[in-house]
Amino acid sequence: MKRLNVAELLQSEKKLQEITIKGWVRTFRSNRFIALNDGSCLKNIQCVIDFEKIDENILKRITTGAAISIKGTLVESQGKGQSVEIQITEIEILGDSNPEEYPIQPKKHSLEFLRENEH
Repeated sequence: MKRLNVAELLQSEKKLQEITIKGWVRTFRSNRFIALNDGSCLKNIQCVIDFEKIDENILKRITTGAAISIKGTLVESQGKGQSVEIQITEIEILGDSNPEEYPIQPKKHSLEFLRENEH
């Protein structure tokens, strides 16, 4: 199983390959879609999780800023905005991010708020 970074995956022409990727959760919506970034580029890659097959305790730990490792299959994206996405087969939490201690969410914040909440 190949370990690639987000930049390589977003440019990949080879679909249906088994991959492993590590990064930080930028967003987690609908208990299904994870936007993952590893710092290799500004864009995120969408990872689709089958929440019925994943332990509920793991799902609760997927928060903005959490460090995770994902194994899955790179497939052509069904949604708009990206050409590929990862269908997750296995997920591991490498580091938790407490939303109370890390309140930076993917929305506009004032400069004062950002100064008060260093990260």
